[in-house]
Amino acid sequence: MTARILVVDDVELNVRLLEAKLSNEYFEVIPADNGPLALELAESELPDIILLDVMMPRMDGLEVCRRLKANPRTTDIPVVMVTALSDIADRLRGLEAGADDFLTKPVNDIALFARVRSLVRLKRMMEEFRLREEVCGRFSSGNGAEAAEDTSPASILLLKEPGFAATRIVETLTPVAKAVLHATSCAEAQILIDHSIELVIASLTMPDADPLRLVSQWRASEATRQVPILLIAGEGELPRLAKGLDLGATDYLIRPVDRNELLARTRTQIRRKRLQDQLRENYHRGLSLALTDELTGLYNRRYVLAHLNELLARMPEGGTGTAVMMFDIDRFKQVNDRYGHPAGDDVLRELAERTLRQVRSVDLVARIGGEEFVVVMPETNLAGAAVVADRLRLAVADQPFTFHHRDEKLPVTVSIGVAVTQDGGESLDALLKRADDALYAAKNGGRNRVVAAPPSLSRMPIAIAS
Repeated sequence: MTARILVVDDVELNVRLLEAKLSNEYFEVIPADNGPLALELAESELPDIILLDVMMPRMDGLEVCRRLKANPRTTDIPVVMVTALSDIADRLRGLEAGADDFLTKPVNDIALFARVRSLVRLKRMMEEFRLREEVCGRFSSGNGAEAAEDTSPASILLLKEPGFAATRIVETLTPVAKAVLHATSCAEAQILIDHSIELVIASLTMPDADPLRLVSQWRASEATRQVPILLIAGEGELPRLAKGLDLGATDYLIRPVDRNELLARTRTQIRRKRLQDQLRENYHRGLSLALTDELTGLYNRRYVLAHLNELLARMPEGGTGTAVMMFDIDRFKQVNDRYGHPAGDDVLRELAERTLRQVRSVDLVARIGGEEFVVVMPETNLAGAAVVADRLRLAVADQPFTFHHRDEKLPVTVSIGVAVTQDGGESLDALLKRADDALYAAKNGGRNRVVAAPPSLSRMPIAIAS
């Protein structure tokens, strides 16, 4: 995963050191040596994450962070404060100013890279939620007013061995928790977690099993995928902590746990979880029949065109492109003619379900007419899109389709055209035309195949698989 990182430090050597480390991990670095410049660059460049020094002349990092979080344009950019200060009071001031983390110099590379990747994933997920809500809002009759922030107590699951430390954590959480379910084993935590849990606090070491396996399982499950996970680790567990963040944990604390820091991080995670839930709820509420296909439940042409326009407008210069996969069912008219339109509807619904299972949660699947579908894949190159396209082709061709109203199975295939946005920019119409041309090339080439659209300077489509 790559990202654009704004590094802010008034000491040039510190900037160069971080730039070298991050560049070796394939991150793009934007340097700044003072607070006002950092604010200007944050608003104009919209980086994926900001590494911000605290002690700077003219404007310190705490003030910069407060202004970033007060600006609607930059409020969702994660901020990691990097400083020589190590006192817990300084950490709390950073968290209260809106920082997402607080790293002490010299920065441990493992912790830094894992934190950056974790926060970048979180930012992109929030961007996707806001983008979908914004697109839906254009077609919604609602007034778009945001609900007041929910500060009610939350249900929290604590995974930790019994003892004084666990009791102390439960007592500390009293101001923010209506209930703390204390699991003393990984097996018990797996039983206790449900849709009502808004935060999991888990020790990184448990006697009966590896808590990181639970993190992986919870992130793989639709029911628990969005629950924030706050890990508790010792100073010597940084490699495992980094692994936990890569698996999907959202935050961490280092033992011995400071009560005020625990409360600050808990409040932040609960607030963020509720904001995500609100965005998701607004998004679903804003969907209407004008934006969705009634038969398959997928988006329709009107929505996908608006969504693509937004993606193309926001795509950074030189970044990974957006891929479009266009496909339709081979000889679909024969299905309707031979088996009837109810059977054809069964095929369309089943194709929609199979498609959703083959793509990522951030990809958008739409039915744009008849038997024609499209998948929009942000930050995907041509090779990656072709792999997904062929996986979908095989998922359709390898398993016959079942008709719900009759005891018959029917083999179905699809032809797929793939195109990716070009360097230097491209209009929506041009992108869709290249994908459509590739689809027709797949049809004319014998069907049940994937064809990739070349750059517009080339005229020859490229057959990927059949």
